[in-house]
Amino acid sequence: MFHFRNVFYALSAFLVSCSGSRYIAAPGIETGVSKVLADYRKSVINNIGYKIEFDIPGERKDRIFAEEIISFNLLKNKEPLQIDFREETQKIKSIEVNGKVVAVDHNKEHLIIDVQFLKTGNNHIKIHFEAGEGALNRNQDYLYTLFVPDRARTVFPCFDQPDLKAAYTLTLKIPSDWNAITNGSVKDSVINGDRKIYHYTTSDTLSTYLFAFAAGKFEKSSQPLLNGSADFLYRETDTAKIKQSLNEVFDLHLSALKFLEDWTQIPYPFQKFGFVAIPDFQFGGMEHPGAIQYKASALFLDAGATKDQLNARSNVIAHETAHMWFGDLVTMNWFNDVWMKEVFANFMADKSSERLNGNEIFDLKFLVDHFPAAYAIDRTHGSNPIRQDLDNLKDAGTMYGNIIYHKAPIMMRQLERLMGKDKFQSGVRAYLKKFANKNASWPDLIGILSLYASSDLQKWNKVWVNETGRPVVDYVLEKENNKISKFTIRQKTEYGEARTWPQLFELKLYYAGHSKEITVNLNEEEVDVKEVIGLEAPLFVLFNSSGQGYGLWPADPEMLAELYVIDNALNRASAYITLYENMLSGRHIKPLQLLDLFINGLEKEKEELNLKLLTGYLSNIYWQFLSSADRSLLTTGLENALWIAMERQTSPNNKKLLFKTYQDVFLSTEAGVRLYKIWGTMQTPSGLKLTEDDYTSLSFALSLRDNKDTSLLKTQLGRITNADRKKRFEFIMPAVSSKPADRDSFFMSLQLKSNREKEANVGSALYYLHHPLRQGTSIKYLSGSLEMLSEIQTTGDIFFPQNWLQATFSYYQSAEAAAVIRDFLQKNPNYNPKLKAKILQAADFVFRAERLLKK
Repeated sequence: MFHFRNVFYALSAFLVSCSGSRYIAAPGIETGVSKVLADYRKSVINNIGYKIEFDIPGERKDRIFAEEIISFNLLKNKEPLQIDFREETQKIKSIEVNGKVVAVDHNKEHLIIDVQFLKTGNNHIKIHFEAGEGALNRNQDYLYTLFVPDRARTVFPCFDQPDLKAAYTLTLKIPSDWNAITNGSVKDSVINGDRKIYHYTTSDTLSTYLFAFAAGKFEKSSQPLLNGSADFLYRETDTAKIKQSLNEVFDLHLSALKFLEDWTQIPYPFQKFGFVAIPDFQFGGMEHPGAIQYKASALFLDAGATKDQLNARSNVIAHETAHMWFGDLVTMNWFNDVWMKEVFANFMADKSSERLNGNEIFDLKFLVDHFPAAYAIDRTHGSNPIRQDLDNLKDAGTMYGNIIYHKAPIMMRQLERLMGKDKFQSGVRAYLKKFANKNASWPDLIGILSLYASSDLQKWNKVWVNETGRPVVDYVLEKENNKISKFTIRQKTEYGEARTWPQLFELKLYYAGHSKEITVNLNEEEVDVKEVIGLEAPLFVLFNSSGQGYGLWPADPEMLAELYVIDNALNRASAYITLYENMLSGRHIKPLQLLDLFINGLEKEKEELNLKLLTGYLSNIYWQFLSSADRSLLTTGLENALWIAMERQTSPNNKKLLFKTYQDVFLSTEAGVRLYKIWGTMQTPSGLKLTEDDYTSLSFALSLRDNKDTSLLKTQLGRITNADRKKRFEFIMPAVSSKPADRDSFFMSLQLKSNREKEANVGSALYYLHHPLRQGTSIKYLSGSLEMLSEIQTTGDIFFPQNWLQATFSYYQSAEAAAVIRDFLQKNPNYNPKLKAKILQAADFVFRAERLLKK
């Protein structure tokens, strides 16, 4: 029967649309959700509704039974209908189409409904089934759905594509001591013995990936928000964190909502607002309307939280709130444009921060948050453009990464600067109003913005959005009688074919006691900066002083001696990034030289965000780009410099950053004794405050150095009171064990999907498993880690393949490790190109370390 159907599809080559002028190919049957299938279904289906009931038992081992009624309008009844369900056939118990029971026909992840049971016009399909658990995230006493990008079909039968929006009417049957949250409001609830039944109002119109619910033993807090009340579900038990965070979390949401309503001129577009904090959540957050999900540790902070943690919390809240307009109200047609919702969420979150903190802090935060992360991908041979091709949603998870989250906001800020803020805002408002509750593409948006722009946005778009990489910038400065006679700036590509990135950036000339900053329009391969001709020759030049230009900028050698004389924090941050990127590319500065330069700044740098940048770079250079012999020679001096700087810094947060770096790099016996005493007595140096999480990471750092206290980890486990954090610690313990057999067993256990369910915990454990101090025994895991990647991409959530690779390869520097990666790629010439790109991205430091250590 299946062979006959495929022949039938092949013969039915085209379907005439209602207008008679457009033809859409009839879909064959293939795994996943192909673009062909999606386009076809969009042309023949509308007015979709799901009425779904899940009966959720209290015991995790028990199955979840469910039923649904899918209603829809069918414009043409010419082809069998494919409903997506990526689960075992036996989980479908019965199907009833328009009142008639039909046989279950399940093929290549689709339920096939034959034309004889369907009709033009309104249809109803009733399905009794056992819920799949691929995206249910079941735990002992709670669960939560996470359907992005195409995982709704792993739980219930549906049309799992973003441009078939639908309304959801949900009923949940759960244990009576559980709470729940979903997109709709509670219509009524009934308690019957030890069971509770929630009936919810019909949701707003949503894509399948935005339909969500969470249920379990959650505490609930409610506060007024906008014109209604918002519910907040959480499992945190630390009373200090709850007291410190609860009101602040509501306030941050309110601030973000008000800002976005004002900026877009569109009131909050959904019937309710609510959110849930989930232990060890896979992402920072997920933007389900009415039921936003967050990683609990991102929301619940204590009095010892650093500025970076506070910024991260306000940013993730603003990001997910921005999605209510950008992604939820207006949704991309297809996941090749998933970056659109993410760029606007990040961009608007940054704008919200700008309003709260002012331009100076905003500019610094934007630079530190986005540029290093974007460069980390764009400098590699695995870099991808912002907008990518996508033939099938089964590969949609590979769209995600630092390019869409970090390069795209940089691109968007350049676009806003090119158009002017007012015109850019007017264009975006027009876009939101035109496509409200609908779907749109990037060409739709760029077409609207072009109406408000004086520049050729299509030409600009080609380089910034459709191409990979960053420009490599260099310059020539000529002098006559100590005056500038010529200043020429050139740009070229880092790899591949030549192209020009049109952009605006700032150039700063430093003199004794003053400086001069000018704006440069770098819109050609070579630009003469005429504004500086005749000026006195500077002591040194800083490129990209404002932190808005994108590329590998030149580092003036004369700047090195004057680095900490630069009095502007944003300028220093830009210089730090430029120096580090030049070191990685082998331009002008070597790892040891840069390490010494950054060590000299540990006391001098007072701005917390900059100190975070410096210490992060310092750790990377130390572990990745120094030989073990050089590390041994430098260890004592580095440890002493960090400890002295920590004692002399006055800011508690700066002290904590330096202490954590000391903990990260220490190797000497003296440092180990000092840290063990702090961990054992829980008494810290003056001005330094450590939390339970800090002592947990300290216990792991000590164990990595094979501390003689064999009961250290068990003691730390006993100190942890929160049940969820205990489970996390217990999961990671074998990866930190001093016994190779324990680590071998742990790695072998990851071959089972069930042992990879807590993806955030897996990533943390892999960091310790592959720590530089353990690589002598862990390098044998590299080949197996690569072999598992395809399955991880298929079974895991969107960030897991990238996190798996980064946690595995991050600190390897040996030729042996590089050879393992090259050998795998050579043996798999037809490997999934998007996964191959992820490997090249994650392995970039391995290859760079191999080259730099040879010099």
